[in-house]
Amino acid sequence: MNHWIIAPVLIPALAGMLLLLEVRERHRLRRITGLLSCAAMLATALFLGDQAWGGEITVYALGNWQAPFGIVLVLDKFSALMLLLTAVLAFPALLYACCGDDRRGANFHALFQFQLMGVNGAFLTGDLFNLFVFFEVLLIASYGLALHGRGPERVKAGLHYVVLNLVGSALFLIALGLIYGTTGTLNMADFAVKAQALTGTDATLLRIAVLMLWVVFGLKAALFPLYFWLPAAYAGATAAVAALFAIMTKVGFYAMVRVYALAFADGPFAGLGQSALWWLALVTLALACIGVLGAKRLGTLVSYLVVMSVGTLVAALAFGQLEALGPALYYLLHSTLICGGLFLLTDLIARGRGEVADDLQIGPAILNGGRLSVLFFAAAIAVVGLPPLSGFVGKVALLRSVPDPAYWVLLLVAGLCGLIALSRAGSTLFWRTTGEGSGLRPARRHLVAVLWLLVLSPLMTVYAEPLLQLTTAVADQLRDPDLYLFAVLGGDA
Repeated sequence: MNHWIIAPVLIPALAGMLLLLEVRERHRLRRITGLLSCAAMLATALFLGDQAWGGEITVYALGNWQAPFGIVLVLDKFSALMLLLTAVLAFPALLYACCGDDRRGANFHALFQFQLMGVNGAFLTGDLFNLFVFFEVLLIASYGLALHGRGPERVKAGLHYVVLNLVGSALFLIALGLIYGTTGTLNMADFAVKAQALTGTDATLLRIAVLMLWVVFGLKAALFPLYFWLPAAYAGATAAVAALFAIMTKVGFYAMVRVYALAFADGPFAGLGQSALWWLALVTLALACIGVLGAKRLGTLVSYLVVMSVGTLVAALAFGQLEALGPALYYLLHSTLICGGLFLLTDLIARGRGEVADDLQIGPAILNGGRLSVLFFAAAIAVVGLPPLSGFVGKVALLRSVPDPAYWVLLLVAGLCGLIALSRAGSTLFWRTTGEGSGLRPARRHLVAVLWLLVLSPLMTVYAEPLLQLTTAVADQLRDPDLYLFAVLGGDA
């Protein structure tokens, strides 16, 4: 049995427990422990990715109890890709926090590790109940991280975030109860098989349960009308936390894709909720355009860019039989990394402006503003989808894969709105200044962390063809659910 599959869950879990035992005042030791854990996760994700790219789906049965009776972790191309994305994002985010933000509250490093444990577990689990468990792990850690640094703004945004997610957790449990009552299983593969044979009342109850799952996953992904918590929560969080949270919405999208590809891409329940997801995604995209244009803070603007990426991705998922999933996954990689980098860059700009922070109003000149303006210009080009960076490649691939006029119009309008908003923000922050700056100069580690994420956009452009081939291969594997079912259930599939 390949025990490496459980490493992305065990590494942050053990690191988090160790950090709780370490003396809080020994900041250097705590930082080294956290960074070593993230480096180990990155190395493990690369190893598992190399294993998954061969096409074999690997199943890890905890306690050697085989599915569907035991808990299983499943490694395929999709989960390996998401593990690697999480590790690539987490290391620079933590490196940025180690410049001083980690001292603004207790147990930051432990919470950061437990958050990664929940995210990685959600990507690997092959069981719906354990998906709920890992959701709760990452959410509980995120509650503490969202409030890290204290302040009335964070408390208010954090309260809304907590209440909405508690409601979502309750709906998730109800949906799981209905699924278990109708199919007698919560193993994803076993559920996908048994759902096809349901008729009558059981089939109706299962439809209700699945629609509730779409609501829950839509809340996690920040889909309309359940996205209103995100801009305040992300803009109010510290920079490193907001950057890590860029992967949070993708966990909801991952859950949608996984469940849809297994049980609802074909058979009697094919396309269940697909039409609703399509229109909700388009509305999310449209409202994100309004939010971007109306943002009064740069952090809020970047938060709405995250919402915009959610609408783009879910609409691509809801179009056809996973036909646009390959380009959507390329866009997912791009949007997660570039938005994470923008959150870090926003904090550097805010530090350089003193008391004005990231408010989009005339203020003092930014200390070291020349370097930051170049980084902001590059990030803006990438995130709105202008050539030659990865956002342009991702959007062109999506437009070719989703030949729907409404989607084309909204995606192009979204890019235009993002361009207008970021152009206005850039001119206000870097050109319309009142005099000498009174803020702080960025530390070298700050710039390294930001460059880590922003430089990936031109790299994704240079290697666009192999990356698109990789994401297309992930989509092809998802379009053949029999591979997953046979790997988990064997002959019982």
